Amino acid sequence: MESLPRRQQEVLQATVQHYVDTVEPVGSTTLVRRFGLPASPATVRSAMGALELRGLLTQPHTSAGRIPSQLGYRHYVDRLLPAPGPAVLRLDRELAGLSLQWAALDDLLLHLARRLAGFTGVLSLITRPRRPGPGLQEIRLVASADRMLVFLVQSPALTTSLNLRLPHGGLSSLPVLERWANNQLRQGRGGTIAWERMPEELRLSGTLLRQALENHACAAPERSDGVVAAGLGGLLGQPEFGRTSTLLPLVQLVEHHPEQVLGPGEAIWIGNEHPEPALGQCSVVQATYRTADGGEGQVALVGPMRMAYATARSAVQSVAGLLQRLLS
Repeated sequence: MESLPRRQQEVLQATVQHYVDTVEPVGSTTLVRRFGLPASPATVRSAMGALELRGLLTQPHTSAGRIPSQLGYRHYVDRLLPAPGPAVLRLDRELAGLSLQWAALDDLLLHLARRLAGFTGVLSLITRPRRPGPGLQEIRLVASADRMLVFLVQSPALTTSLNLRLPHGGLSSLPVLERWANNQLRQGRGGTIAWERMPEELRLSGTLLRQALENHACAAPERSDGVVAAGLGGLLGQPEFGRTSTLLPLVQLVEHHPEQVLGPGEAIWIGNEHPEPALGQCSVVQATYRTADGGEGQVALVGPMRMAYATARSAVQSVAGLLQRLLS
C-alpha cells in the first residue's frame, strides 16, 4: 500500500494505540485530547473518513467511533510501528541473567514461555529446536489402470512414490486434486496440507490420498509435543474471545495442533492472513532461533488483532536471541 499523508499516519497510529489500550471505538475529539494531535477535531474527523475509505479504519456501529481494520493493522505494522517501550528493555535485562546451566532445556523453554506470556498477557509458544529435513514440496498424481501413482517430491534429488488403488469414479478428479494439494503446499505451511479445507467433490480420491500421506514419514505433521505453550488463560480472557463460536476452534487448535499455529521464519500474521481458520480473529508474532548443530526453533505470541505489536515483536526477538546465544 502507498504511503499515507502525514496527518492520516498520525490519526491511524493514534487510533490503533487507543483501541489497543481501551478496546473502545474512538472519535476525533478524543484523539485530539488524548494524543495532543496538532489539528482540530474537524480536521481529524476528515482524516478518519479518508482512512475509512481506504479500508484502514472501520465503524462497528453507525453512531460509534472508528476502530482499526485488519488492513489498518497491516499498514501500521509494515510502515508505522513505533520503537518498543521501556518494558522490553527490562525484559532484556532479566533475560540476560539467565543461564542454560540452571535447568534442563525443557525447563528453560517452559520458564521462558511462562515469562513471555506473563509479560504480554497472551499465549506464548516455543518450539524445541529441530534439525531441518526435506519437507514435502510437490505432489504428482498419475492414473494407471485401476491404480493411482503418487509421486512425492521432497527436493530435486529426493522423490518417493506410493501405489494406491484408485477408488471407483475417482479418476476424473485427479487433476483437480493434484492442483488443490499443491496450492496448499505452496501456502507456507511447512509441507502440510489443510485437509479440513478439501472441497467436497475431491473427497473420494482425496480421503485416500490423505490416509496414504499420513502414513508416510515425509508428510507426517510435526508432533505437538515439540511445542511448549503457556498463557492460554490470558488469551481467553481477552474481550475478543468472549463468544464460544470464536473460542472453541482456537482452544482445540492450541491444545491438539499447536505446531500448526507457527509458520516458517520470522513473520507477523494478522487475522485471516494466517492459513488456519481458527486464527482468523488473531495475530501471530514469531521469531526464529538457531542452534550450533543446525537446529531451528521458533518463539511466538498469539493474541487478538488488537495487539501491542512493537512490544510483541521485540519480546519474541529477545527470547529467540537469548535461546540462540545459549544454544550456539
